[in-house]
Amino acid sequence: MYKLRAREERGKTMTDWLDSAHTFSFAQYFDPFNMGFSDLRVINDDIVKPLGGFEFHPHSNMEIISVILSGQIEHKDSMGESEILNAGDVQVMTAGSGIMHSEFNPSADKFLHLLQIWILPNKKNLEPSYNTKSFPKEKMLNQFKLIVSQNGREGSLKIHQDAEIYRCILEADKTVVYDMPPNRKLWLQAAKGAIEVNSTILEAGDGMSIVNERGLLEISGVDEESDFLLFNLRNLTI
Repeated sequence: MYKLRAREERGKTMTDWLDSAHTFSFAQYFDPFNMGFSDLRVINDDIVKPLGGFEFHPHSNMEIISVILSGQIEHKDSMGESEILNAGDVQVMTAGSGIMHSEFNPSADKFLHLLQIWILPNKKNLEPSYNTKSFPKEKMLNQFKLIVSQNGREGSLKIHQDAEIYRCILEADKTVVYDMPPNRKLWLQAAKGAIEVNSTILEAGDGMSIVNERGLLEISGVDEESDFLLFNLRNLTI
């Protein structure tokens, strides 16, 4: 079964420095029919104005992944980590037993665009950790690149859950194919451009759940260049 989660249906948070769209329930946005998908709990499509950002705040018992689409993000945390990341970089933080962090746009004139992703961990109160990696565009161009996994294979960043995240930058009229594994759930999230999946067009911000399907999943580029994520998740009821 293929089910579209249209970008217009997402929740919204607007402040003087943040424009955020929530695929699933988050903060003041509550939708009992969109609380998450398997272990995937949050996909926030965040646009941060110049010099804006998230002040120091706490998290616990969550795997937090940030995919930088454009601009820069400056990270600081209670473990002493401090780093500026650029477009193409991915940040993974195990909040575990508890961590404080801030995320800011250090630019005085450019916007920051990122996808903020939360995945439930397989254990509670893990030791907090932080890691980043840059994934060159050519490794994702017209092909799937594994960027996050439980075992860190193929150079991906590790998280504490049986989940995989692939990223692809797809040119117009190009097609990528994914062999859908048995007893798993898939989620597609369009980040930029537009792609065609199962005769449905997904534009930037659209998501799609794929449940109880087997065979080859074909994804075709519609815009000149499109950017999307594919999640391979446990077959849980949520």
